[in-house]
Amino acid sequence: MPARTTRDEARNRVIAAFMLSLDKMIPADASVPLKGATFGEWEDQAAQVRRSVIPTLLEERSALEENAQVVDGGRCPFCSSDRIYLKKDETQSEVLSPDGPVVLTRQHCRCRQCDGTFSPSGA
Repeated sequence: MPARTTRDEARNRVIAAFMLSLDKMIPADASVPLKGATFGEWEDQAAQVRRSVIPTLLEERSALEENAQVVDGGRCPFCSSDRIYLKKDETQSEVLSPDGPVVLTRQHCRCRQCDGTFSPSGA
């Protein structure tokens, strides 16, 4: 059961999200003035960095799970039958984390034995 992404791809996406947020808070170009004059304003900017990076990190971590994508096989969690098939549709659901929305992709299976449906990743 493969992951949906590679570690390198996941790390690169998280780093890109962080760098984009960092450039807004502390621009690389020294001629661009820094924003905010008080510690409270800096905290607000840091919170924005967190809200930008953490959801991306959680999405990528989810995609790295070995059960994030099922090619075939497995057992029904309801009746333990191996007569399951992977449905072609995938859904994306939005989960609200403390730092913002996280989009998770789920596959769907159906059991020929008991007609139950489930997500192989358990998400």
